Amino acid sequence: MEQNKANGHLSALLTILIWGTTFISTKVLLADFQPIGILFSRFVMGLFALLVVYPHRMKGTTRKQELTFVVAGLCGVCLYYLLENIALTYTMASNVGVIISVAPFFTAILSHLFLKQDEKLRANFFIGFVVAMAGIALISFNGSTLQLNPVGDLLALLAAFLWACYSILTRKISSFGYNTILTTRRVFFYGILFMIPALFLFDFKLDLSRFANMTYLLNILFLGLGASALCFVTWNFAVKLLGAVKTSIYIYLVPVITVAASVLILHEPFTWMTGMGTVLTLAGLLLSESKLFRKKSM
Repeated sequence: MEQNKANGHLSALLTILIWGTTFISTKVLLADFQPIGILFSRFVMGLFALLVVYPHRMKGTTRKQELTFVVAGLCGVCLYYLLENIALTYTMASNVGVIISVAPFFTAILSHLFLKQDEKLRANFFIGFVVAMAGIALISFNGSTLQLNPVGDLLALLAAFLWACYSILTRKISSFGYNTILTTRRVFFYGILFMIPALFLFDFKLDLSRFANMTYLLNILFLGLGASALCFVTWNFAVKLLGAVKTSIYIYLVPVITVAASVLILHEPFTWMTGMGTVLTLAGLLLSESKLFRKKSM
């Protein structure tokens, strides 16, 4: 049991370490690619990578299980990333960074509404949430002022809610008993199907010649094989072992990893606000993880 928990925490941490650095690759690709093009390419690549790694078919799914895969693909692969990208066109990236980090709170609420658990949240989770959000706000608004934009901020909030829905659905899918790679592949398949209408909506143009540029090729490979194929499997594996709420708490670390990557790779300045925000975010994570649940009396 303890070994399973340790594996779950390691999987979640590995996922967040990679997801926290994806902004660099995305930033490089945005110079010559549309957001929807990057999104579609990385998940198609991820789907084929998972097919090569585990070339087996999923058999015996019920209609209800298949519907769960469909909704998970819609929420976690298609709508979450689309809404996040659209939100960035309406509001500041710092606003989106903070609002998306509310996902663990939504996950906790949905978990207790829809998942039958034998445990309930303690005050530690909510205290940790407030502390972590304070830290994330310091990191995100470092040197800038809060500028509210109702459309962009609401889209980001909806994206956070959809990721919470995906986490709950992933927890449900883990109870089906199928291999994690198979379930992730099925979710990718439905997510890509839902993306296809968006390709026409955003006037997507397929131009593979751009990948002759080695910089573009390496970055899309990182997003497709690392951030999509590998990370969705490790994230879903962590949810299976730890539960949706405990795993989602690791989302607090994304801004911290992003800051570290910015300093090390892009040589951006590290300010006292960033340092204080990092400390608060880590403290919030530890508070939320420590004695997260209290067992009900028998």
